Amino acid sequence: MIKEMSMWRNLFRENNVKTLNQAVAVGKVRYVINLSETLHDHRYAELANDIASRPGVKLVLIAGPSSSGKTTSSKRLALHMRVNGLNPIIISLDDYFRNRVDTPLDENGEYDFECLEALDVPFLNQQLEELFAGKRVEIPKYDFASGTRKFVGQFLQLTENDVLIMEGIHGLNPGLTPQIPDEEKYKLYVSVLTPIRIDEKTRMQARDYRLLRRMVRDHQFRGMSAEDTILRWPSVGVGEEKYIIPFKPLADAEFNSALFYEIPMLKCYAEPLLQILPASSPAQGEAQRLLGLIRSVIATTPLDVRHIPPTSIIREFIGGSSFHY
Repeated sequence: MIKEMSMWRNLFRENNVKTLNQAVAVGKVRYVINLSETLHDHRYAELANDIASRPGVKLVLIAGPSSSGKTTSSKRLALHMRVNGLNPIIISLDDYFRNRVDTPLDENGEYDFECLEALDVPFLNQQLEELFAGKRVEIPKYDFASGTRKFVGQFLQLTENDVLIMEGIHGLNPGLTPQIPDEEKYKLYVSVLTPIRIDEKTRMQARDYRLLRRMVRDHQFRGMSAEDTILRWPSVGVGEEKYIIPFKPLADAEFNSALFYEIPMLKCYAEPLLQILPASSPAQGEAQRLLGLIRSVIATTPLDVRHIPPTSIIREFIGGSSFHY
């Protein structure tokens, strides 16, 4: 990651808002987008090469905090693995949730969907062992509307070059796959580590990057307001500190999903959402803080958005992706 931060500095010269503003002002956003996306592709290729160099790997586990881009990363990485002669198959950890009536309760008596025990870990490991033994297995499909696991005729049988990819918040937790030998697993942590400085004293924090991403995605695809996202954000952080970050040191590799052009792009989506919050909203303080952070940033235009590739991580949040989510 230190090496990657050095690459950022070498590529973009000055890693601050002033540099971004100059790029936007003189119409060089397309160049910055292309350079940023190429850097991501380069890193995905390195990760795929690393996985291919470990012939015993049968399972790639991807974890990371909210809005770090885990889903798109799994799909982008799968493409590069295929170029390396592997046949990646993505299966969802969400399909291994326990039936809702069997979900553990938290201290408030509410269903705790964040804890490891919300997943049917024994059943997951049973199916993984059967798959790695060459058996034909019917993969479940979780119905979130009814809160039940269903079987809809989706069968899977692995061949020689097949590698499973699973992403989810518990991916690096040893308790998720205790029956799978470590040498058969490759663990990837997806983070958002930005070197962008607002000014000489203020650096854009990773949590703020992710909050802006989530705010835009929640509005675009989940019908939620900026207020909803902001008010839920503290509890999201508690879950990350409890279930994700402690296992980060167990990762074989880390991928930084931040994009150099991201803040000007997110501003054109997020700023209007923050500005319409009622003055009486309990999220108003946090909204004003975020507005203050991005105030000095020149937002990109809708015309600039067209230059973002459909496979970009940012498409997971603003829309227009060629991947199915």
